[in-house]
Amino acid sequence: MLLDSASLYFRAFFGVPARSDGAPIPTNAIRGFTDMIATLINDHQPSDLVACWDNDWRPAFRVAAIPSYKAHRLTPGSAVQEESPEDLTPQVPVIVDLLAAVGLCRVGSDGYEADDVIGTLAVGATGPVDIVTGDRDLFQLVDDAAGVRVLYTAKGGVRAPDVIDQAALFERYGVRTGAQYADLATLRGDTSDGLPGVAGVGEKTAATLIGRYGDLATLRAALAEGDAGFTPSQRSKLAAASDYLDAAPAVVQVARDAPLPADFDPSLPTAVADPVALTALIDTYRVGNPVSRLRTALGI
Repeated sequence: MLLDSASLYFRAFFGVPARSDGAPIPTNAIRGFTDMIATLINDHQPSDLVACWDNDWRPAFRVAAIPSYKAHRLTPGSAVQEESPEDLTPQVPVIVDLLAAVGLCRVGSDGYEADDVIGTLAVGATGPVDIVTGDRDLFQLVDDAAGVRVLYTAKGGVRAPDVIDQAALFERYGVRTGAQYADLATLRGDTSDGLPGVAGVGEKTAATLIGRYGDLATLRAALAEGDAGFTPSQRSKLAAASDYLDAAPAVVQVARDAPLPADFDPSLPTAVADPVALTALIDTYRVGNPVSRLRTALGI
């Protein structure tokens, strides 16, 4: 099980009532994220679990390809800092410490996003993989043959996620594979990530074109060769977006080769890794109840 950690703790921050119970900072993201992991372990019984981390939320290689990538999320006056709710920012280091104290694996890669860590771990897995996220970007990793699916939390949360496999991709978007979804996303764009897409080409048109040609590269080759499968309007719009289409795949597609630490252990802990640190965290941040639920789920 691979967790898109930021997606989940942002959801926890906005979905769990804000209170501190005497802690020095608000703890809604800490409590909610901890409860989410307990629920996921109880409901799905994974053999391994990795909290995948954004060591870099806006990697240089993506910005170099498309400078608008996530630019609207920058803190005003900063070239690198992501704008984040004031009450969430101090909770993130506590989540890091809590994962370490319990003994749950957390993995990031310098210069890469959590999506890239997830992509790298998913393609390297030897068994079925559940990716837990509220972000559609990771639908591109869905692969029935490899046993990779997404537990999509945008509507039902971790208690009732939508299970995204290839059948669900076809039902929702009219594409048959995760790779086709990535090509659809490239054409469609994503305003939340600062990706403009092809102006005038919406999701349905993108799905039709990808379904007809199989992938973006074949579509573009057919366009260049004057294939009759495009309307004049489609031909004009795609030609106008040529520079964007040159650059966008490197931004949209998650990495499958992010460098990862050599010594991480994704297996679930069989004992609390640091009881002293965990007790201090519980006492300081008043998170005894969610930690207790997590320990019960883990059997430690």
